[in-house]
Amino acid sequence: MINIRKFAAIDIGSNAMRLLISNVVEQDGKEPQFNKSSLVRVPIRLGQDAFTVGEISPENIDRMVDAMKAFNLLMKVHKVERYMAFATSAMREAYNAKEVVALIKKKADIKIEIIDGKKEAAIIASTDLHHLIKSDETYLFVDVGGGSTEFTLFSSGKMITSRSFKAGTVRLLNNMVHDVVWDEIEKWIKTNTADYEEVTLIGSGGNINKLFKMSGKQQEKPLSYIYINSQYAFLNSLTYEQRISELGLNSDRADVIIHATRIYLNAMKWSGARQIYVPKIGLSDGIVKAMYYGKI
Repeated sequence: MINIRKFAAIDIGSNAMRLLISNVVEQDGKEPQFNKSSLVRVPIRLGQDAFTVGEISPENIDRMVDAMKAFNLLMKVHKVERYMAFATSAMREAYNAKEVVALIKKKADIKIEIIDGKKEAAIIASTDLHHLIKSDETYLFVDVGGGSTEFTLFSSGKMITSRSFKAGTVRLLNNMVHDVVWDEIEKWIKTNTADYEEVTLIGSGGNINKLFKMSGKQQEKPLSYIYINSQYAFLNSLTYEQRISELGLNSDRADVIIHATRIYLNAMKWSGARQIYVPKIGLSDGIVKAMYYGKI
């Protein structure tokens, strides 16, 4: 007997907003299957507002309300039984965030929760990582967003430590990540990985997914440090316009992908990792799974 349930997750990031609608296939005696039914990404760069002027602009508030109305209708059409909407770094820092949340609830009937970096990292880590993580190995999980980057260290199948840093792609784009932050990240990674002989990276976020897609590799195969380094040099050699026209990148991806690549590259260098795995996971996937298993 097969039963299909529908859940939705809304991820309000610093670079874009996403609605993921997921089919959860339940079958007697088998683990539930999570299949993507629909994914809608809207490039509203809230971080540009929040990190530079400290508030979400009236124009972007209107765009958010429109997007949320559309998300609400899509969830209705798909007959979603439950949803959760989480906002991350940009909304954490915008001083008018509470007003925006109240307005969206009133106009689009969607309830948004603003979460901290620790909860964000925990939700993402609760996804399909257990399939990847071998009990005898050590992994540094790196999730690069527009406003922040979350680092989580796993060893012997357990989470050892986790930390969120205000070093995201939109902040880097606006020259808002000072050397002291890079120094902190380097120190944290080196200190926490020092006791382990070998560390492998696991990367999540739209930019590393794009780099992986460009590599043409099969899903379970890792990317090497050499490949990431050469891609970084290649992307830097192209203009913003060339990255759009020649690589087919979205306009809101073409400018931040270099900064994201730099974060992954540094994480590999400082942890001594030679490989990075790129499972197709993110905050949206984590929200759906955490909802289904009653963790949130």
